[in-house]
Amino acid sequence: MYSLYVVTDPDISLGRSPVEIAALAYEGGADVVQLRDKHADGGQLLEWAKEIRKIADSSGKLFIVNDRLDIAILSKADGVHLGQSDIPVSDARKLVSPDFIIGASVKSVEDALEAERDGADYLGLTVFETKTKADADPAAGLELLNEMHLAVSIPIVAIGGMSKENASSVVKAGADGVAFVSAVVSQKDVVRTSKDLKALITASKARR
Repeated sequence: MYSLYVVTDPDISLGRSPVEIAALAYEGGADVVQLRDKHADGGQLLEWAKEIRKIADSSGKLFIVNDRLDIAILSKADGVHLGQSDIPVSDARKLVSPDFIIGASVKSVEDALEAERDGADYLGLTVFETKTKADADPAAGLELLNEMHLAVSIPIVAIGGMSKENASSVVKAGADGVAFVSAVVSQKDVVRTSKDLKALITASKARR
């Protein structure tokens, strides 16, 4: 469900908009696209979100909005991804339907268990160091990823410094999905890159 998870970032997308990146990523096999832009205003985000919603529908794939529950609801996105400084998962869950997806960034097994209890549908864990997000959580490493995988029953999406070189290692450690930013959106051929990464993740899961 979350195998290939692509996160937009207009700052490193070679001049392409989040809508363009989303279309290319879905074409390449992305299961999820998350709209993330820390600089755009609400109006711009909503415009992009509505366009990506249409593309996701035509592709039969999932669309998630980062941080902004209001944008997610207004654009009819499949869900929202909440960081630890955003509104609590438990409060967000009160505002949306049961089938609305809520992802939660976590740093520890305790965080993960709390997010699961509060109604999160999946967890996001920063496994390796990353330069694409200024406020990224500290790198958790593969051991913590594995501990978390054994402790919770909901999917874990690994993010942070993900590349074709290390994607297999996080899948082996228990990640259900791998989230890529620069490894996809900064590439000239997003479709080909997405296809290659999807094949790599699928093969890694088969060997697990």
